[in-house]
Amino acid sequence: MIKLDANKIKEDFPFFQKNQNWVYLDSACTSLKPKQVITAELDYYENVSACASRSSHSLGRKATEAQDSARARVASFINSNQKEVIFTRNTTEGLNLAINSLDFSRLGKKKIVTTVLEHHSVLLPLFNLRNKNLIDLKVLECDSEGLISLDQWNDAINSNTALIVTNSSNNTLGTSQPTGEIAKIAHDSGAFICIDGAQGVAHQKTDFKKDDYDFLCFSGHKMLGPTGIGCLVAKSDLQKSMKPLVFGGGTVKTVSLEKAEFLENYEKFEAGIQNYAGAIGFGVACDYLKKIGMENINGHEKKLAAVAIRALEEAGALIYGSKEQKQSALISFNLKNAKPHDVALMLDKFNIAVRSGFFCAQPAMEAIGAKEGAVRLSAYLYNTEEDLTKFKEILLKVNELYS
Repeated sequence: MIKLDANKIKEDFPFFQKNQNWVYLDSACTSLKPKQVITAELDYYENVSACASRSSHSLGRKATEAQDSARARVASFINSNQKEVIFTRNTTEGLNLAINSLDFSRLGKKKIVTTVLEHHSVLLPLFNLRNKNLIDLKVLECDSEGLISLDQWNDAINSNTALIVTNSSNNTLGTSQPTGEIAKIAHDSGAFICIDGAQGVAHQKTDFKKDDYDFLCFSGHKMLGPTGIGCLVAKSDLQKSMKPLVFGGGTVKTVSLEKAEFLENYEKFEAGIQNYAGAIGFGVACDYLKKIGMENINGHEKKLAAVAIRALEEAGALIYGSKEQKQSALISFNLKNAKPHDVALMLDKFNIAVRSGFFCAQPAMEAIGAKEGAVRLSAYLYNTEEDLTKFKEILLKVNELYS
């Protein structure tokens, strides 16, 4: 592992050149963008700006080549086949597509297992299917530190289980799960597994083939890429039986008034004009992270997490979840007698960006004891220990006001 130079990395981010007095600690919500990504998007709009996979003129061919290249870059980043990558708007759309595309009546079983620590983008589609009596839903509870054991997964998954949906790293505590082992338990019982990688793929090395996932969803904007672009990675053999959520142009071979013959693989799921510039930027973001090395990024974040935990302890903060199991620099906390939103707004006055609330995961927050929400600090590869020193100095002052 190579020591990461966050100050050097900051030079690639226009935000820091124009906002040198800001400490940005809200990357779990959305990350900042390097100039390489911004330039790639701008180049599409200035020099191509045409439809991919449609027009036969040279600009259309360039757009097609650029989108194909982006798909290949994303696939390489998580070690999947290029045709397994379905572009979506975000992780939410990918999860909805994966969950709703399976025909549980045809599978002959309808039990789905998930956890209380999931994002609303997992829970709400599952609740919708449960309320229609299309699935039987089992939600695993966590312990006081926000952890779920392999024994719980073993006990919950059986021959009646059709699908497991869970995260590789959650957005409330920054803790990860042994998803490869969970996938094995699932497959041994004949079930599929869908991984919400929104907070995992951006912060740790992900291997779609090695861990044998059936579905993997993640977003570009959480990993230095543009907003409005993400993907669902789905095994090719599963794509054949999956049902699209959206129907339209670009998804069919032929159409008559009697029937439509759909294309295969990712094509049948990408209806209409796509976010070509976003896909291009997404691919460049993957290359950027790959060049630095996910092991190096993960090591840097673990060091930042340790520094942040010490800072929070000095400020007398209540830290949620296990302090030892952090796999990214994401920490939820509260100050005694202070409302989460008030703390976030006071930090904002000193140009420190954090998030407050339930983080689109209210059952998870309530399960770990944050019944009125919390403040969330989330650092990334461009953050330094100096950033956290400034954060600590201001947080100490904020805490004094409520003591």
